[in-house]
Amino acid sequence: MEQNCRFLWGGGISAAQCEGAWDEDGKSPIAVDYANVAADKSIRRHSYVDQNGKIGHFPMFGTVEKGQKYVLEAGVYYSNHRGIDFYHHYKEDIALFAEMGFKSLNLSISWARIYPYGYKNGVNEKGITFYRNVLKELKKYSIEPIVTLYKYDMPVYYEEELGGWENRELINEFTEFARVVFTEYKDLVRYWITFNEINVILMMAQLIPHISLAQLQSTYQTIHHQALASAKAVCLAHEIDPDMQVGCMIASHVAYPYTCDPEDVLNAQNKMMDVFYYCADIMIRGEYPYYAESIWKKKNVHVDMEQEDAEILKKGKADYLAFSYYSSNTFTTHTEENLETAGGNFSRGVKNPYIKASEWGWPMDPKGLKWLLHDLAHRYQVPLLIVENGLGARDTLEDDGSIHDPYRIEYMREHIRMMMEAVDEGVNLFGYTAWGCIDLIAASTGQISKRYGFIYVDLDDEGNGTLKRYRKDSFYWYKKVIASDGKELD
Repeated sequence: MEQNCRFLWGGGISAAQCEGAWDEDGKSPIAVDYANVAADKSIRRHSYVDQNGKIGHFPMFGTVEKGQKYVLEAGVYYSNHRGIDFYHHYKEDIALFAEMGFKSLNLSISWARIYPYGYKNGVNEKGITFYRNVLKELKKYSIEPIVTLYKYDMPVYYEEELGGWENRELINEFTEFARVVFTEYKDLVRYWITFNEINVILMMAQLIPHISLAQLQSTYQTIHHQALASAKAVCLAHEIDPDMQVGCMIASHVAYPYTCDPEDVLNAQNKMMDVFYYCADIMIRGEYPYYAESIWKKKNVHVDMEQEDAEILKKGKADYLAFSYYSSNTFTTHTEENLETAGGNFSRGVKNPYIKASEWGWPMDPKGLKWLLHDLAHRYQVPLLIVENGLGARDTLEDDGSIHDPYRIEYMREHIRMMMEAVDEGVNLFGYTAWGCIDLIAASTGQISKRYGFIYVDLDDEGNGTLKRYRKDSFYWYKKVIASDGKELD
């Protein structure tokens, strides 16, 4: 893979979490449009109504069952409806990214804005125009777009009418969506990512106590269909423009053993295989790993495959491996011990006594990022890209419009320091896009009070605020980091 001569410093956003305009200009609803704002340290839930008119709820990454429909409940604030209104503020926001010196921006295209009700019902031209305008605005400032096709924004039409990703028909739907955007934007986009954090549903499955066999079966079948859809998209991109580079994206899962007990060491290894390597092996190596059948046997699941699936996966290997990294996790088999738990990006473990945690209970472990970079470089030997890394924290807007966030600067300084050490030691890393470079709606909680950005957005968890943008102290710090190509971190 031929690289740009410049390292792609930048930031990341997603359509579902920042655009708003949830029902404007032909866009159809997506699942998070029916998700509430959760309390601190809890996961948000979605609302549905069954055939008898009874309202029910399920957690994030669940799905409606046959006969159920998503529903909006009276008196509930749905934060994704408005997001931070990037849909109407994108020029202002991109200008701020350019002021920081961004070389790249990881953003997503909402499937529901391009094909609101499936490809047979036609393309939404207003959606096509919107993203073309966004991409042209990035080009104006020489910001390289890294475009994600699927980031939790599938039209609910597919769940309610087709049964979601368990239905193999969605592979064709996704391929047609990819074909349209690859063709429309081939002169504006070189770097693409197919599925954001494709392994998250495996992580969520481990969090559900007493998960049913049907849920597990659905999880592994969904992964298979999404991996096939990704592989087909990779092949399609290379046909449309051989210069396009298409990556996969995995949610990191650094698993430490809590003790040196061999049982703990083997348990941590199994966690990496079950949750991270499983998906990365399929998408980078183009085949299921040798241990896949043992996982299926242990969980008593069966993955339905067709004869040509192996060839599709082999032909559609990703060009590079992108991943998110927020924290590490520590696990133990010593259940008799009364150990304090620790959170993470859709993961749970035990508290590591050597690592500090954020307010939301996520371990802050810069050295874990360096460990992961070396691990992935050795295992896959393809270019790597960090597309999400950042700290969710509460920020205070002062009377003079300033926001002092030394905790964010400290978190990012140490992670970038470890990242640069890994690069100096030979890791093939070509970019770093901090999450999320402007405050947006948190995926897991629906909050905006859990802020990640270098840019503060005047909005609260109840939807009050002016939406005015303010530069945080971290804005000026990151500008200096980019200008020095990562050398000036203090």
